[in-house]
Amino acid sequence: MAGASVKVAVRVRPFNSREIGKESKCIIQMTGNTTTIINPKQAKDNKSFNFDYSYWSHTSPEDVNYASQMRVYKDIGEEMLLHAFEGYNVCIFAYGQTGAGKSYTMMGKQDVKDQQGIIPLLCEDLFTKINDNIDNSNSYSVEVSYMEIYCERVRDLLNPKNKGNLRVREHPLMGPYVEDLSKLAVTSYNDIQDLMDSGNKARTVAATNMNETSSRSHAVFNIIFTQKRLDADTDNTSEKVSKISLVDLAGSERADSTGAKGTRLKEGANINKSLTTLGKVISALAEVDSGSNKNKKKKKVESFIPYRDSVLTWLLRENLGGNSRTAMVAALSPADINYDETLSTLRYADRAKQIRCNAVINEDPNNRLVRELKEEVSRLKDLLCAQGLGDIIESKGALLGLTNAMTGMSPSPSLSALSSRAGSIASLHDRIMFSPGSEEAIERLKETEKIIAELNETWEEKLRRTEAIRMEREALLAEMGVAMREDGGTVGVFSPKKTPHLVNLNEDPLMSECLLYYIKDGITRVGRVDASSRQDIVLSGHFIKDEHCTFTSATGPTGETVVLEPCEGAETYVNGKRVTEPTVLKSGNRIILGKSHVFRFNHPVQARAERERTPCAETPAEPVDWAFAQRELLEKQGIDMKQEMEQRLQELEDQYRKEREEANNLLEQQRLDYESKLEALQKQVDRYYPEATEEEEEPEEEVQWTERERELAVWSFRKWKCYQFTSLRDLLWGNAIFLKEANAISVELKKKVQFQFVLLTDTLYSPLPPDLLPPEASKDREIRHFPRTIVAVEVQDQKNGATHYWTLEKLRQRLDLMREMYDRAADVPNNTTEDCENAMTGGDPFYDRFPWFRLVGRAFVYLSNLLYPVPLVHRVAIVSEKGEVKGFLRVAVQAISADEEAPDYGSGVRQSGTAKISFEDQQYEKFQSETCSVGLSRTGISQEELRIVEGEGQNAEMVPSADEVNNNTCAAGADEVEAPLKASLDAPLDALEHLRIGNVFTFRVTVLQASSISAEYADIFCQFNFIHRHDEAFSTEPLKNTGRGPPLGFYHVQNIAVEVTKSFVDYIKTQPIVFEVFGHYQKQPFLPLCKDVISPLRPCRRQFPRVMPLSKPVPATKLTAMTRPQAGPCHSKYDLMVFFEICELEANGDYIPAVVDHRGGMPCHGTFLLHQGLQRRVTVTIVHESGGDIEWKDIRELVVGRLRNTPEADETIIDPNILSLNILSAGYVRPLQDDRTFYRFEAAWDSSMHNSLLLNRVTPYGEKIYMTLSAYLEMENCTQPAVITKDICMVFYSRDAKLSASRSIRNLFGTGSLRAADGNRVTGVYEVSLCNLADAGSPGMQRRRRRVLDTSVAYVRGEENLAGWRPRSDSLILDHQWELEKLSLLQDVEKTKHYLLLREKLESTLLMGQESLLSCVSEEMNESPQPPEVDQEVCYSTEITTERQRELAAKCLRLLTHSFNREYSHVCVSASESKISEMSVTTLRDSASISALNTITPSSTCPSLVEGCYSNAELRPPTPRSRAVSPGPDAPQDAEAKKSVNGASDTKPRIRRFVPDIQEIRVSPIVSKKGYIHFLEPHTNGWVKRYVVVRRPYVYIYNTERDTVERAILNLSSAQVEYSEDQQAMLKTPNTFAVCTEHRGILLQATNDKEMHDWLYAFNPLLAGTIRSKLSRRRAGQMRM
Repeated sequence: MAGASVKVAVRVRPFNSREIGKESKCIIQMTGNTTTIINPKQAKDNKSFNFDYSYWSHTSPEDVNYASQMRVYKDIGEEMLLHAFEGYNVCIFAYGQTGAGKSYTMMGKQDVKDQQGIIPLLCEDLFTKINDNIDNSNSYSVEVSYMEIYCERVRDLLNPKNKGNLRVREHPLMGPYVEDLSKLAVTSYNDIQDLMDSGNKARTVAATNMNETSSRSHAVFNIIFTQKRLDADTDNTSEKVSKISLVDLAGSERADSTGAKGTRLKEGANINKSLTTLGKVISALAEVDSGSNKNKKKKKVESFIPYRDSVLTWLLRENLGGNSRTAMVAALSPADINYDETLSTLRYADRAKQIRCNAVINEDPNNRLVRELKEEVSRLKDLLCAQGLGDIIESKGALLGLTNAMTGMSPSPSLSALSSRAGSIASLHDRIMFSPGSEEAIERLKETEKIIAELNETWEEKLRRTEAIRMEREALLAEMGVAMREDGGTVGVFSPKKTPHLVNLNEDPLMSECLLYYIKDGITRVGRVDASSRQDIVLSGHFIKDEHCTFTSATGPTGETVVLEPCEGAETYVNGKRVTEPTVLKSGNRIILGKSHVFRFNHPVQARAERERTPCAETPAEPVDWAFAQRELLEKQGIDMKQEMEQRLQELEDQYRKEREEANNLLEQQRLDYESKLEALQKQVDRYYPEATEEEEEPEEEVQWTERERELAVWSFRKWKCYQFTSLRDLLWGNAIFLKEANAISVELKKKVQFQFVLLTDTLYSPLPPDLLPPEASKDREIRHFPRTIVAVEVQDQKNGATHYWTLEKLRQRLDLMREMYDRAADVPNNTTEDCENAMTGGDPFYDRFPWFRLVGRAFVYLSNLLYPVPLVHRVAIVSEKGEVKGFLRVAVQAISADEEAPDYGSGVRQSGTAKISFEDQQYEKFQSETCSVGLSRTGISQEELRIVEGEGQNAEMVPSADEVNNNTCAAGADEVEAPLKASLDAPLDALEHLRIGNVFTFRVTVLQASSISAEYADIFCQFNFIHRHDEAFSTEPLKNTGRGPPLGFYHVQNIAVEVTKSFVDYIKTQPIVFEVFGHYQKQPFLPLCKDVISPLRPCRRQFPRVMPLSKPVPATKLTAMTRPQAGPCHSKYDLMVFFEICELEANGDYIPAVVDHRGGMPCHGTFLLHQGLQRRVTVTIVHESGGDIEWKDIRELVVGRLRNTPEADETIIDPNILSLNILSAGYVRPLQDDRTFYRFEAAWDSSMHNSLLLNRVTPYGEKIYMTLSAYLEMENCTQPAVITKDICMVFYSRDAKLSASRSIRNLFGTGSLRAADGNRVTGVYEVSLCNLADAGSPGMQRRRRRVLDTSVAYVRGEENLAGWRPRSDSLILDHQWELEKLSLLQDVEKTKHYLLLREKLESTLLMGQESLLSCVSEEMNESPQPPEVDQEVCYSTEITTERQRELAAKCLRLLTHSFNREYSHVCVSASESKISEMSVTTLRDSASISALNTITPSSTCPSLVEGCYSNAELRPPTPRSRAVSPGPDAPQDAEAKKSVNGASDTKPRIRRFVPDIQEIRVSPIVSKKGYIHFLEPHTNGWVKRYVVVRRPYVYIYNTERDTVERAILNLSSAQVEYSEDQQAMLKTPNTFAVCTEHRGILLQATNDKEMHDWLYAFNPLLAGTIRSKLSRRRAGQMRM
């Protein structure tokens, strides 16, 4: 039978619960011994394998083809057992992925019948065959060992003493073996079963995703089966020794399938390492045994078998391809989700089939080993003698020990002989250390002696040793408090029926009564492990003595009694009382040893007798547990816990009071010291400057404020009190870390929720919910004059498509709950976590309840038409809280009579009854006082005051009054409202016949249709009410919304009856009805969190250009670092246009500008096309309007750096390649026919000095090189240099490359009129601000100095999963300004539409002959103090009786005198110092004022044009307007008064010092208009045609359409656009308009009327709208005429 192949069997198991839960499909098919696996992804891809056995165990035992445990044993186990009786070594091992059924096949379930595995069945059958032997000449002995290989370490599972890892050694004769592995002799199957049970409980198992009891180690169960046969004839004994190795391998696994992490992952790595090595060994053995390798005699390559790569293959070397009969069982999973692992197992088993083992019968190995070992011992002795250590082994005891060991007597360890001999040899250790190889020889000698002793051990000695180990194991368990049954069976905690014992009590109820200590007959000692004598019960702790106490058990006349006797000084308590003398214990007594060990004494015999004596004893009301014992201890010791706590608390309070008094005394002492020092310093100052204090105090008493100054002071105080820009930024920066941590936890817990900051302002379109308002908001609203803005958290629930808003306090509260959930996440199973995700209510801190209906938006309908009364049908916009128009609503409002019967509308129209509403004056006045802060409502608050919410308002002295803005509310201007409308709005209540106080007024509101609402909102309905009545509303029925088809028809009619009061009349004059549209929001996916670098709250690009990042200046190398002084109020601003050129040295010695590629199409962009290896110069030209404040002195330094191949630069990295360029020339230049200021400087640039590969090579195709250039310029009257920074884009070509002058497509077909050099430059637009030095002691400066910690940069756990997401900060404030601006303009539009619609309705009413109503109103108005307006001409009476008329008269006077007073400018304010978002407000005021001025005199718009009409010699452009410097007309007089007071100051002009700041302006990507237009400029003799591109707020001017370089710019935010028909008539220049900047005036002419209006719309949309409205009304009037 030598040379047999390895037997291979495969077995497929049923589905487990995990696979059933995933609805897996079976992919294994078996036909006979053929096993087929089906690829679940490709059904036709089937693979078949042939094995010795194929076991189908996938179905139930009722199946005919089902392979049971017994069948597997019959085929494999019985055959292997037969080989073992024949004398062969036998090995059976199971292989497969984790959870495939290996342990079940090998071990099975021993406590369930018919489910035992191969190992127990083989052991049982082994002893059955031994017991059936009737031949007395045969004798058998069986020894077993059980070990596990865990993480490449061997552990003994049977001997409790071998706690450490065992060494694996290799002997030349015996091969690999485990040193000190226990081999226990057994005599029956029960012995083996007990040992297997003990070993299995000590195995390492753990739960993975694929298997709850996954074997994490390889288990090897070895049986040494020895057969002795006595030959009666020769009296010789022959032996046959078989080694049966039964191996249960750990499961192969994949980390992603098992979900392994941490320790499990490390275990899996070691498991896979050993199994991989096993696969390599099997593959190598298969190749060796394959015939193809044997036939290749020419290639004599010796195959290497990597046995020693792992402990498993090293120990199984003989079983794999050696002297063994081997069988392999491959366990398979039938599920399709484990296809890859199952296929790998089948291939593994297929390779194992090819291995051939050369098994031989092991006959008399013992005698042969003894002889060979004796020869080895003699050889080792000779080796020691040769090294001069012969005297060590010549000792009598050592020789006697060796002789006894070899002859089979009791071996005497020669190590002890060597040790005793070492006492007489002083330098034995030194000799051994200096003798080479002596340590190894002694080690080999000890190893050999150990093997000889083991081989010569008799069978009886082995049995005695086995019994001793069993007793040691039971004693060790007994010391730990774990007992065994009397039959020695299952290990566990059992309550004995007779023996008295102690059970532990623990604070944790689950840990109580888990340890049991026997009180044996006689004395049981209790103490520490390091006591002088052995202790029966070993305890540990600070208060446990070495010998703590003794329990004495004796039998007397009353039965067995136990006496507790504490040792001296040992703390021992019985039932709460400390005992110092012997005490008799009773069953149930509580015993406390030391401080922490609590036991209950149980005496089963006493307890049974007590129950028999008192059978009706009641169960104690309180359980006797750890808490009971502790409470009993405190009570018996006289300790009152409550009193102790109160006493301790009183002590702490006294200590705190004492420390506080000491601190107060110390603080008071320090205060007195500082006051005395300050007084001493004040005396010194008074001594040196006695007159200064008097002079300073005098002016304070003499200062008297005028009424105007007092109003400005009050206005400024209100403005700065609600200046929230810095406080909002503080909240954003301070709470960023909480927001980031919440997002990180959300990502790690796989919650589909993301958090981001949001700003919410209390406006009409977006009222703040009560839960978002702070507690003091209700009190603050009455005195607050500005809208409240709060920082909130926007919670985007991506799972349900909902959005919630949390306060910062709520975020912190929820974050605490999120942290708790995160900490519990590791302990909660996956299914429980999923259940938590579904729990939206209360349990999960990430989710909130969301309503079924969500607010789509709000709309407002004004009721001014009820004053006349005329019916109106409004089409109003439905606006969301973000300022987005979500749709439109058609609403009809009309007055009806009280007794008017409702018409029959037919089906489809829902009519409600008449609702009676009372308007109480007190309630409405309270509402007005609370809502006066809402700037969008226009109730007495100017547009400018609204803007101060975000701290971006204009200067106080430039702001028009609230009345001026309110008069110009309509874009058409105050004078454009028709007389009846204006008259009735200002008429007294008595003039309105139908609205007399006390009458009942009835009007009807009809909700007609809703249109253009997105399909994401279904079930649309609308509710409406008066704006101050939040408690009730009128609601329509919900309608299905598909987003397509005709508008949604509500047709809801609501009649409202009101008793007329003064507050009701005020309401319909000024306030609207609010309509709220709701819809069921259908779930829409949000953007993933990792892509939320820019929040969805940012406005879209079409409406709001995204602010591109600007590079910071390159640090200067020559200038010393100067601390930037704090800037105060801005003095002036200038727009700079800077030309950048890079010149290269030509062959003729001239420096020619390098070619610039302008194919990008955007202004201020271009790529320099440079040649490699040429000398270069950088030329910078600064162009700006001439002014007295800006003057360039010198260029201090020009530095270049931050070389890179991407547009963005990492400014946090210190650039080592910064190069300071050598300045060659600098100074002013004066081009012909250009009155602007030009300042140019030039520097030499040697690019090789950077030592950069990017500059020293030809740029690859598609790549660009970027560089940052910074110029430090010194300016006149400035404290520090100004910095101009520009990012330069370059491409390097070879030195000889020919580059075209221009690569632009639009230049290919040009006429070539432009010079190439003019286009070889890149433009930059900058804004320079000259600010005054700030007063260091001002409150504003103190606030700026306060630093706020930016917590957004702090690290939080899991931040790396956010993939670049950042909390929003300053940009959010700027974006919120856009939203407020949109809401403001939308409301202005709605109010203007209402006025225009009402005026048109009134005009049509007049034409239809209904003059009776208006005449009635006119008569009433004639009686009133204020006369009406007729035909756009203001007629004032000679007497000015009201304050309002006085203000209007003053305003008209200022406007009329504008052209004669050059010192005073327009009422409108320059917005040059504001951002783009302020343009609309400025132009609104500008257009309003201009439209009011057009009808008075042309000189009010542009004085220079009027001057030009007097001299008809030539046309002159308008002169620039002057900047507003005073808040009113009395400012020049105030200035003169101040000059007269301080006359001495006029002699010496004060030198002003400014702080310069230059910022680059990013070009807007939105083009409002582009085309040709004619200019009339200074120094020209006629019109000049220019190509103009309007990119708000700048106008870029080019020579022609093909021009690639900007020639001039206009800043619309600081310019005045003016238009007058009278000017055109006088100058005879049609289609013209003027643009007046602060430095020049320009007249522009379009080709036709339509082009002119288009250009006006691009320059100033509101002005263009006003002009078109006026023209359309004029045409309509002419048609009526």
